[in-house]
Amino acid sequence: MKILYTNFHGAAGIGGHTSYILRLARALAPQHEIVVAAPPGSALDRLAREIPGVRFVPQRFPNAPGRAVGALAPLRALLRREAFDVAHVNGSADHRLVILACLGMGGRRPAIVFTKHNDLPIGALGAAVRARAGTDRVIGVCDFVTRALQQTAYRRCGIATIANGIDIAHFAPEQGDAALAQAWRSQWLGARPQGKLLLGSNAGTDDYKGWIDLVRGLAQLPASLRERVHIALAGSEPAQPLREEVGRLGLQAQVHYAGRLDDVRPFIAALDAGFVLSFRVETISFACREMMAMGKPVLVSRHAGLPENIDPGRDGWIVPVRDAQALAAWLRQALQGDFDLAAMGRAARAKAERDFGLAPFVSRTLRVYQDASAARPA
Repeated sequence: MKILYTNFHGAAGIGGHTSYILRLARALAPQHEIVVAAPPGSALDRLAREIPGVRFVPQRFPNAPGRAVGALAPLRALLRREAFDVAHVNGSADHRLVILACLGMGGRRPAIVFTKHNDLPIGALGAAVRARAGTDRVIGVCDFVTRALQQTAYRRCGIATIANGIDIAHFAPEQGDAALAQAWRSQWLGARPQGKLLLGSNAGTDDYKGWIDLVRGLAQLPASLRERVHIALAGSEPAQPLREEVGRLGLQAQVHYAGRLDDVRPFIAALDAGFVLSFRVETISFACREMMAMGKPVLVSRHAGLPENIDPGRDGWIVPVRDAQALAAWLRQALQGDFDLAAMGRAARAKAERDFGLAPFVSRTLRVYQDASAARPA
């Protein structure tokens, strides 16, 4: 098949959309013709070009109608020139522009597959228009998202639930650079790490990721306990108001920023446990599954599809959204040894091997492409 992946994100950092497209493109490129269209300077601009057999096309997908007009012509030319079997869109901006670019193509247009990656509300009018204007199949990345999609006009398109898959051989406990992981632990925990706990997340540093709530929970502990916990974050530098709050809470020496990382495995390997505490946007979380695959139990908020990753008390924990007091109580339990982190980490890895693999993720997505292409109107 000839497949076009589109993404509107222009940021240089690796987000969930980027991970999703890269993994599908890398897995399918040996047997299929893959083209990725995304803004110049984006993470996909940098990383999709490195995949053998994958072509990258610079293409903007602006939200503003006035700017979208200028982006339409090159996309229309690309679709007509390349004759794709499938265009897999991943957000409202690229979804809308691809539909517009396909107008007038008739049976020559590609089948359009849309993946819903976030928990943002689905506008009834927008869903009705897109569902009727050319969306052939829809993918929800978790049960939570699929339930939301089924309440909209997208239900007429055929909805498949396909949870994000990861390369469990790549994200394995032994794959983290042990020397670098130990260097990070030494840097962050100091010369006497005994009795200290390093919690971390590679889910990003945006405010909605909820990491500041863990910092607020830590601030509630007495000094004798508080000084034993360190928090590490991988991603872009957090917004200044959040960094200032860390300072006001007196925890700047215990909250560490690793920066943007193309390879997060050494970072994950350094952790005692992971966390993803989002309170909006998030759905199933690649980051949660990556940490679990590397043998780390993960603490998640009861938000969207995050709890679908966890068997509480076995391979992780689920806490209420934005509840610093509940997080403080969890930290007390962790510090007093209520959890066997090593055993829970082994259970997390076992679950990843059983449920998070790349092969079913890719094969089920390819089946959606085949069904959508076969059902495409003449």
